[in-house]
Amino acid sequence: MKRIATKPRSRWEKRVEELGLIYHHTGDGVYWNESVYYELSSREVDTLEAATNSLQDLSIKAGQHVIDNNCFDQLAIPTAVVPLIKWAWDTEPPAIYGRMDLAFDGVNPPKLLEYNADTPTALLEASIVQWYWKEELFKSADQFNSIHERLVKKWRELKDYLMGTRLHFAHINDPQGEDTMTATYLRDTAEEAGSTTAGIIVGDIGWNGRRFVDMSNRVMTDVFKLYPWEWLVHEQFGPHLLSTYREMNWIEPIWKMLFSNKGILPILWELNPGHPNLLPAYFDGPHDLSEYVRKPKLSREGWNIEYHSSVGNVATAGEYGEEGFIFQGIGPVFRADGHYSVVGSWVIDQESAGIGIRESTGPITNNLSTFVPHIFV
Repeated sequence: MKRIATKPRSRWEKRVEELGLIYHHTGDGVYWNESVYYELSSREVDTLEAATNSLQDLSIKAGQHVIDNNCFDQLAIPTAVVPLIKWAWDTEPPAIYGRMDLAFDGVNPPKLLEYNADTPTALLEASIVQWYWKEELFKSADQFNSIHERLVKKWRELKDYLMGTRLHFAHINDPQGEDTMTATYLRDTAEEAGSTTAGIIVGDIGWNGRRFVDMSNRVMTDVFKLYPWEWLVHEQFGPHLLSTYREMNWIEPIWKMLFSNKGILPILWELNPGHPNLLPAYFDGPHDLSEYVRKPKLSREGWNIEYHSSVGNVATAGEYGEEGFIFQGIGPVFRADGHYSVVGSWVIDQESAGIGIRESTGPITNNLSTFVPHIFV
């Protein structure tokens, strides 16, 4: 695994904008960074793929454990949601994708840092932007990336499972932002698969007294939502959502609350102590860990993280932590040129589909961390 400096393409901003990546800068800094790239070996790609598939299998078994043993309190999941999680787990409604964040240095086995199973972003750049970059600059090289093809294939398979004729894509109102463009890209893949789609802002979803409706007063039967379940169930329309859940397809399904919650990490460790792709993790303190990270069970963009290591401590502010925290060992991330890299390993239809790499100048990945493309040889 190597981090290699290179020259950005001329007019690279316009090139990525044409693919939908209009958020290529974050504040005053670059978000899409093609002044460097990562080169992996085919062996390292095989290692990441195998680890991701193994971790997906472990996660499903951990989810079954939570359901069988009613461990929902450990994940701070509201009581009213539990029957729907159990129902959806058994009924298996449509589920599309997730992203596992892995610590991987090319030497040690990949270690799971967390599983973004409900509303993962950095998808557009991982799926098509870095692919077009590779095709232009490294045509003869390969890339661990079948994300787009697998998304289209999954949407095509799901057409027969949809309850209506129109698939809605709901997201927050950020016209130039990552959520809008991620939902738009996913909508494009569904349309490529043959579905009729419509976009809607979450705040514009209406209620006709019995069913959810869109701005044209059309009943919504199938909804992809780029909006976390832990937020949805606490919205004003939360009771309506819970009462009608069985009459709709919500994508991702509500059982994704089990995996997008960092409380699944101590459960995974308890069930699989010493597993090569897991880090020690606990609910009630760091135990015997001399170096560890304290994370909220529910948080985003690296907020409210405490990083304790032998070379110093780092903490971030934020508004998360009400549901409690977990303690996790520090993973072997790749470090080069003053940067820390985290591998985002994509799961499409329950299988490994490719990676995207984000890097930071500190040990905590946040909303200012850059996306760096990769190849493998």
